[in-house]
Amino acid sequence: MVAAVFYEVTAMPITPPSNYDGKFETMLDYIQAGTDVWNEVSARTKMKPSTNTGYILTRSRMLAPLPHPRSLRDFYAFEQHVKTANANRGREIPKEWYDAPVFYFGNHNAVYGHGDTIPYPRATQMLDYELEIACVIGKEGRDLKPEDAEDYIFGYMIFNDWSARDVQRQEMAVGLGPAKGKDFASSFGPHLVTPDELANKHAGRPGVYDLTMIARVNGVERSRGNWKDLHWSFGDMLARASADATLYPGDIIGSGTVGTGCLLELTKGEGPWLQPGDVVELEIERLGILRNTVGEKKD
Repeated sequence: MVAAVFYEVTAMPITPPSNYDGKFETMLDYIQAGTDVWNEVSARTKMKPSTNTGYILTRSRMLAPLPHPRSLRDFYAFEQHVKTANANRGREIPKEWYDAPVFYFGNHNAVYGHGDTIPYPRATQMLDYELEIACVIGKEGRDLKPEDAEDYIFGYMIFNDWSARDVQRQEMAVGLGPAKGKDFASSFGPHLVTPDELANKHAGRPGVYDLTMIARVNGVERSRGNWKDLHWSFGDMLARASADATLYPGDIIGSGTVGTGCLLELTKGEGPWLQPGDVVELEIERLGILRNTVGEKKD
């Protein structure tokens, strides 16, 4: 079900306009319907909902906003994270990092939502969270310019890029990866927020906003940063991703980890790491709180 959320309390199902032939069975259906449909639905959702209709969020299970994305690219766009991650290995930031934003392809079929339990990978003893922003592409585009990229973004959501650090370390020593170090789980949510909801926090660069980012483990704050600290803007990222390649509605673009946004940074790679039963909350101002529990280890 595709729904609009009101006051973080009620979810109202979204139905197609009378002059639209398609159905909104998934969020991708809605995204692909196009701008005219979005505008009409947006106008409808600005009306105050009836108190006796819709779904109460506390009594409902929320899926990931886009459970079946077309693809998942994750960038490496926060300089503080890159600097600290390299310093932990006794290295400087590679000069090539400043030449262009870089990304890897993640597993778009291992998607989890708010409230889901994240399976603990058998191969790791070093499970970590990563506090990130993700944008969802709203319309097809190729060879985009950074200054035009915001026209292609449907919305933003919180992204937890779960990471098995020991596996990642082993694979990236070969010169590839992170591969199995990250392909077991990505969680998104709780909502997919359209850019108009963030407009008065725009920081002057394409896809960059002055919004606080926080991570908590078992209720204790561990990470704090700000979206505006991106070195590479979402405009830069979309321009890079679309160079000689086509972006499609429903593609996800991740920002990479905000500075201090993972245990790898906070503990200089030594841990302690996440354990079964730990509750990880990622919060981004205006986007909500994404909460997941770490599952039990399996033999």
